[in-house]
Amino acid sequence: MKDTTDSSRRPKQAHHDRDSPRPETMSSWLERQASNHQVQLAATAVLSGIAVAGIIYGSQAARRRVAIDELKASIPELSETHHAQTVCGRHRKTVCARAKLDDSLTVSVKLTNFGFAEPVSLTNKDDERAAALARRAQQGDYDEELISEQLTRTASFLTPPRFAKLRDSFVIIVGLGGVGSHCASALARSGVSRIRLVDFDQVTLSSLNRHAVASLADVGTPKVHCVRKRLEAVVPWVKWECFNEVWQKEQGEKLLGPWDRGRGKKPDYVVDAIDNIDSKVALLKYCHERHIKVVSSMGAGCKSDPTRVFVGDISASLEDPLSRVTRRRLRAEGIADGIPVVYSTEKPGPGKAQLLPLSDEEFIKGQVNELSVLPDFRARILPVLGTMPAVFGYAVANFVVMEISEYPHETVAGKSRDKMYDNILSTLQGLEERLAKDTVADVRGLKIPIAKDDIGYLVEEVYRGKSVVSGVPTRLTLIRWKAAEKGYRPDEDWEGQKSSVFRLNELVCMTKEEATVHEREVLKGGRALEGMYSKHVIDLVETRQKEEAQYDRYR
Repeated sequence: MKDTTDSSRRPKQAHHDRDSPRPETMSSWLERQASNHQVQLAATAVLSGIAVAGIIYGSQAARRRVAIDELKASIPELSETHHAQTVCGRHRKTVCARAKLDDSLTVSVKLTNFGFAEPVSLTNKDDERAAALARRAQQGDYDEELISEQLTRTASFLTPPRFAKLRDSFVIIVGLGGVGSHCASALARSGVSRIRLVDFDQVTLSSLNRHAVASLADVGTPKVHCVRKRLEAVVPWVKWECFNEVWQKEQGEKLLGPWDRGRGKKPDYVVDAIDNIDSKVALLKYCHERHIKVVSSMGAGCKSDPTRVFVGDISASLEDPLSRVTRRRLRAEGIADGIPVVYSTEKPGPGKAQLLPLSDEEFIKGQVNELSVLPDFRARILPVLGTMPAVFGYAVANFVVMEISEYPHETVAGKSRDKMYDNILSTLQGLEERLAKDTVADVRGLKIPIAKDDIGYLVEEVYRGKSVVSGVPTRLTLIRWKAAEKGYRPDEDWEGQKSSVFRLNELVCMTKEEATVHEREVLKGGRALEGMYSKHVIDLVETRQKEEAQYDRYR
């Protein structure tokens, strides 16, 4: 039968030329690439790299885990026999200080009597090599030519004779904070061959902004040993004596005595870099009384201008609270001058750093101007720009080098006002004689209970060298502030001796013209102070008298 279906409705059959390639499928492409030799090599390399990286990272992780486990196993368990003692105020108690290392690891550290952690040995091989070299060098096993080469610039500056004096010198540095550490570093690098370090404190994190040589690894270690260890790596031939102690005058013979436990050379100079007033004054007084040469660093806190740093006699230091308090305390001890100091004349001003405030509880305790980490050392935060202690330290070191080598140098001269003090003493004597004549006809031989040193102390330290009435700094004299309630009759308890009766803080500083009026109106005329002077002047006198009463216990 014939097919009558319309040919247009029949499905069209694909018609291909026999010579045309068939389309490539994904599977056939992979088969072809897998059979390619270069592709096989590249894939093998990638897989090998991944495998090696996995092995390395796995090995490192395993080693870290083993190291941590070994460290944990090496730390003893805390027990009754594993504790630390520390002095807290006036009471002793057991303290266990722990430093967190990770989520499950703690270390127990023994505290010293000063409340700090005992030094932990963190020496590495470089430190060990430096220490071994230093031991040999200090025993003489070090090439002198190497020393000469290292110090050649200093030697050529000073000339050989002066440099020889420096090389043979012995210097003691008391206080190794920012100032003392930089001073020690400069002296050791300049050629001083024997240095004794005295400091009770240890390196803290806050020390690192100004300390000359301390690193993070030194935190918690005594400053004396930190300075010695670090500088031995620079100048191995320098000999050191370290005293991790608080300066106290009872230990003066040991701490300031001759080298090598009292058998060697006496100190050529003592550097005072202490920041506590009591200790500072005690050290300076000890040296002054025993004719030990000493130079003192005043306050670098809140200072920022290195061009205002000077070296001069303590009687000439200005605009420095630490210097003023130290000078006043020394005058109360009978020491008015003769001590060189490094100080800054930079004045405080708006926007400049100031002492951070203390809590009300600290103000109630009194003496808030003192610093401390020990009993009798008041804690106070001092804002310090890290560069300024270095400037002070190098200024001190430079002065010591110049002094020991006898190199020509100049310092700010002290105030030579002895003639003025003599005149004030004479004027006060005449005033007391005039007052006594009102009750005693014969005032010949009348004595007054005040000396020239007292005159200098009152004028310079109590009244800042100015009239309390007008602030004028010239033609000054001293006079009683209040009229005597029972008259001006002299004390005649001792046969043949007459003396005026008044205390030092009853005198005020005025110009001679002001004193003349004050004598006529107040001391003789009986006029009330409130009718003579403003409230500001009266309050100022009362403030100065209260200050003097606090310092009177040191006289």
